[in-house]
Amino acid sequence: MEEKFMRVLVMFDMPTSTKEDRKASAKFRKDLIKEGFMMLQFSVYMRICKGVASANNHIDRLYLYLPRKGHIRALILTEKQFDNMRLLLGQKSECEKANAPRQLTLF
Repeated sequence: MEEKFMRVLVMFDMPTSTKEDRKASAKFRKDLIKEGFMMLQFSVYMRICKGVASANNHIDRLYLYLPRKGHIRALILTEKQFDNMRLLLGQKSECEKANAPRQLTLF
């Protein structure tokens, strides 16, 4: 059975009142990028995975990078659910445009 592509969204709010908090916040963002996540908007990062098992593995890996403070959530979406997201204000980022799924037509 063919596995479907999934999106993992990571959303976070982290304190930035002290120098240590800002350092921890910046390190977490860098670790997300190192793990292949791309910024969708501020404090919201996403990654494309092939199948639910792969998506869960990527979420489990994030436990290695969690800071001591803050609120971090992860959500797994199907491509169809992600495509149904509506942009209410603004426009798609260049990152979103570059990583849009492409459908091939075979004749």
